[in-house]
Amino acid sequence: MTVQTLSATDAIARLHEFSVIVDARSQAEYAEDHLPGAVNWPSLSDEERHEIGTLYKQVSPFEAKKRGAAKVAANIARHIEREVLDKPREWRPLVYCWRGGKRSGSLALILDQIGFRVHLIEGGYKAFRTAVLAEIAPQVERLQFRVVCGPTGSGKTRLLQALQARGAQVLDLEGLANHRSSVLGLVPGQQQPSQKHFDTRVWDALRHLDPARPVFVESESKKVGNVAVPEALILAMRASPCLNLQLDDEERVALLLEDYDWFVHQPEFFCERLAALTELRGKEVVQGWQDRVRAGRTPEVVRELLVHHYDPMYAASIQRNFKHWGQATPIRARDRSADAMNALAVQLAV
Repeated sequence: MTVQTLSATDAIARLHEFSVIVDARSQAEYAEDHLPGAVNWPSLSDEERHEIGTLYKQVSPFEAKKRGAAKVAANIARHIEREVLDKPREWRPLVYCWRGGKRSGSLALILDQIGFRVHLIEGGYKAFRTAVLAEIAPQVERLQFRVVCGPTGSGKTRLLQALQARGAQVLDLEGLANHRSSVLGLVPGQQQPSQKHFDTRVWDALRHLDPARPVFVESESKKVGNVAVPEALILAMRASPCLNLQLDDEERVALLLEDYDWFVHQPEFFCERLAALTELRGKEVVQGWQDRVRAGRTPEVVRELLVHHYDPMYAASIQRNFKHWGQATPIRARDRSADAMNALAVQLAV
């Protein structure tokens, strides 16, 4: 048998055909970004890669290649012992590394010699990344978006979840970014993906959407936490029809205290996040908010943040950036409950 090579574009189109997608790069490279569904079988670990790289520069390429070959062979043996011995002949792996070179090539060669039908991505992850970036704009162009707008705490995320539960198409950018947006949107214990991995997540979500049906998406800004929404997508969102979701202020405060419950249970974390608003609101105002949070008056601070900080900023931003905001369809939730959001979803998901 012979290892078959695929271009990154062909590999993307045929991902569903493979039994497993194997990323042969180091753990850190894999963590930064990888193909959807890929598993990590490092030919060299992070530490080994650093060691071999140092040997290559300080001693000689030949010595580095000898030491590297020994380590790669040992690691591949462990991967086969752990992952391959129970696989049938029909098992079909797709393998890649950074450029589709020695690391993935060594693994692919051994799997091929065993008798499996192995495919290798030509150009490796680097070619995949190039293909993803090139595909995002065409994927966006084929879709029709309906943008759920509304002030902070109006229940946009809850409405998207209700729409999705009813079978509507939803693009959840905050979910893909592991962030609730805004300076206070960091979720404790949740790390955001790298920009590369966020791009891959967005691309992967877009390619599975049906262009014949609308896609509901929240009115995000250019950045969701530390990651940027692809330009083609943000431009398409800003040129799409809008829905204007409204909810009474008391319900908005209660909703935020439920969805951001760590602001109540972890007051020091809340105070730390509030400190990021010092430049905008001034030291005295932020200190006052922090003092009241520490005194157990968090609902009062949340209301003040909504009325005096978020609402004016959101109103200015939405009017400035979303072309069809002036013609937005008004929708009002009777309260923050799941039943109320489901009722709205029934009206919209038709």
